[in-house]
Amino acid sequence: MKSKVYTVTLVLIALITVVAFIGWFMLRPAPYVMQGTVEATSYKVSSKVPGRVDSLTVRRGQRVVRGQFLYGISSPEVLAKLTQAEAARSAATAMQEKVDAGARKQQIQQAYEMWQKSLAGLDLARKTYDRVKNLYEQGVVPAQKLDEAQASLQSMQTTSTAARAAYTMAVEGAQREDKQAAAALVEQAGGAVSEVESFVTETKQYAPVDGEVSSVISENGELVGTGFPVVTIVDLADAWTVFNVKETMLPKIRVGTRFDAYFPALDTTLSLTVDYIAAEASYATWAATRTTGEFDVKTFEVHARPAQPVEGLKPGMTVVVDYNTL
Repeated sequence: MKSKVYTVTLVLIALITVVAFIGWFMLRPAPYVMQGTVEATSYKVSSKVPGRVDSLTVRRGQRVVRGQFLYGISSPEVLAKLTQAEAARSAATAMQEKVDAGARKQQIQQAYEMWQKSLAGLDLARKTYDRVKNLYEQGVVPAQKLDEAQASLQSMQTTSTAARAAYTMAVEGAQREDKQAAAALVEQAGGAVSEVESFVTETKQYAPVDGEVSSVISENGELVGTGFPVVTIVDLADAWTVFNVKETMLPKIRVGTRFDAYFPALDTTLSLTVDYIAAEASYATWAATRTTGEFDVKTFEVHARPAQPVEGLKPGMTVVVDYNTL
């Protein structure tokens, strides 16, 4: 009798255990896996000037360091413009030096001699006028002669004044406005040279960051236009993961939330921290089919970063997160 009771008890315990296990299995929350991808900052290296690619020194997959020479561009047109700009600057500088120096000694001496000559002519015209005036008053010469002598005197006075002004201008040199204009021309020419020199520096391109060359779009000898990217560099140290998360899952995800993520390509689990949640939804991943009780579920882009750069982490890799563990 006791053995039967013991057996029945064991059977009941076993049934209860099986029912409890089945109930737990049926009622436990369904696992949900968030899948994302790895992204990294990329830099498209291009030039401001058109030309032909030459001296390309990198290839796909090559690691580069910041400041490393990548490629050069052959642009004879830019070098020709630089020659023209430098010649214009030299001409403007020579003109400024001429204006600042003023007239030459020979020019000053010539102006002085012309002034002295005009003074001698003025003295002669004045004496002639006085003689003719006395003769006119004595009735010896007609009024016509007096008028001619007076006109000659006035003409020599004007000539003397002009000669003196020419001598003074030669001694004083150029006017202040002329000097300012000459200086402005030099500055303008210098600016043109600096502008062309900036284009010359654009004919050689260097790596902006440490990273890996992901693509080489143009090879040596190919013609490229202004702003056309020739080399693309990926900064592997600046990598993050991107998830498209349903809005119904956002209550457990905030900026600063930390969680573990599995990277199949690396066969490792890393800790990530959310540092960005999109301000606007991107699209609907599920649409309601009934008019009541259901609604469209939108998706938000979420970024999460590892605490430290991870060796071997590359853009495009898959990352998996068990949402139930958040």
